[in-house]
Amino acid sequence: MPDRRTTRARERGAALLTVLLLVAIMAVIAAAAMERLTIATRLSANVVAGDQAQATADSASVLVAHRLDALIADNPTRLTLQSGWMGRAMPIDIGAGQGTITLVDGGNCFNLNSLVAGSDESDLSVRPVGVTQFRTLMQLLGVDARAATRIAAATADWIDTDDKPQDGGAEDETYQRAPSPYRTANRFMADESELRAVAGVTPAVFALLRPWICALPTNGLSPININTLLPEQAPLLAMMVPGQLSVDAARQMLAQRPIAGYESPAAFWRVPALAGLTPPAEVAEQVRVVTMWFRAEVQVNMGGTTAATDALYYARVTPVRLIRRTRGTGE
Repeated sequence: MPDRRTTRARERGAALLTVLLLVAIMAVIAAAAMERLTIATRLSANVVAGDQAQATADSASVLVAHRLDALIADNPTRLTLQSGWMGRAMPIDIGAGQGTITLVDGGNCFNLNSLVAGSDESDLSVRPVGVTQFRTLMQLLGVDARAATRIAAATADWIDTDDKPQDGGAEDETYQRAPSPYRTANRFMADESELRAVAGVTPAVFALLRPWICALPTNGLSPININTLLPEQAPLLAMMVPGQLSVDAARQMLAQRPIAGYESPAAFWRVPALAGLTPPAEVAEQVRVVTMWFRAEVQVNMGGTTAATDALYYARVTPVRLIRRTRGTGE
């Protein structure tokens, strides 16, 4: 018969093992809970930091207008690159973090909404000169002539308010045959990214065109400031007079531009390199020596979290008016 003391010792040992096992399980559970709490705390902190960074970027985009007012006030009748304002990341004081503002001329691009004419957005018709400029720009950038013609026509059809496709264009019937049917917008494009929905625009074509296009909230021909247009943007100048000015010639003109810029659009059209050119009146007026639209990219980094805001400003009013802004995450 087993010794009672031996039995009790065994029972105490088993109880101790049970307690140790329970303690171990509780320790594992506590560690897991602590890890989850730590992760949740970090996630919460990241969300707060992200929200704070984005709010700071949004606030900075409002302050940009004041800088633009000062820039324009220096010379309201002519804007040039002399002060080095364009394309340079300028630091801003945001306290606990780092921020930059990068300004560019927001009108030196092809305005997709210039493909249509009409003062009422409910009655928009195709503008041939806009279609020609878009087709020419695409060809200058290397898009096949046939594809460029189709895309230009289809984009105009996307915006105009009728349901009659141009030659090579596309209206609702084309898009309703897609695996996921959709319809044309029949209104101004709100953002250049809408071009991706247009028939014939492949991801490769959109990537090629993206740096050259914009969707201004007006259907006027692209208001090119000849004093801020960079030599590498020469295709935007050449597109205005199709077949009459090569990209190389346009680039050379921009590189040899007077340091103080042209005094007026008329002074630009009188340069010897353009002798003999007779652009239509609306194209001649397309050239400006002031900037109507500015774009600003605001980048903010706070606590390792980066946020960005891309803002569009209308500059022909005082004070400069913030038209829209797009939030995004800085890279």
